[in-house]
Amino acid sequence: MTKIVLASTSPFRRELLGKLGLPFESASPDIDESAHPGETPEQLVARLAEEKARAVAAKHPQALIIGSDQVAVNDGEILGKPGGHEKAQEQLRAASGKTVCFLTGLCLYNSATGHAQVVVEPFEVVFRPLDEAQIENYLRAEQPYNCAGSFKSEGLGIALFERLNGDDPNSLIGLPLIRLIRMLEQEGVNTI
Repeated sequence: MTKIVLASTSPFRRELLGKLGLPFESASPDIDESAHPGETPEQLVARLAEEKARAVAAKHPQALIIGSDQVAVNDGEILGKPGGHEKAQEQLRAASGKTVCFLTGLCLYNSATGHAQVVVEPFEVVFRPLDEAQIENYLRAEQPYNCAGSFKSEGLGIALFERLNGDDPNSLIGLPLIRLIRMLEQEGVNTI
């Protein structure tokens, strides 16, 4: 069987990939994730997903390498990981009552052939109108300071939403499994 490597140290992505029941390794891609001047959010996540996969390829020359990157976009502005309480408050206030689009770049790179499949999977989150107490209660409960958009949809963050729109709810957590399964099949790896 072809070796599969996840170019990520994210516990969320590891857990998602584990759902497929395929053996895999994880490796840290260690790349600069800064946006290039004039780069759209779609271009950014597609480029970073591929760069992450290619960065890991040097140490795994005969593998299928999965790279993924995600940004949240609210009113055209990219929301990064808040890093702390104050920034998380700002992000959730700005998202209150709005639709935020999560863009997940996904790359499956065959390091043996140099073939890369790259897609960007959109997923929309419609936030409920949130008051200050709800924002504060949520942040104190989950402390999602390392999550783009300041929430964990797989946890209590679901209480912040009115509805979700998209093809694959796994995209919201950072790894679009439905699309990944199709990409793996194109490389001869079947999950079922």
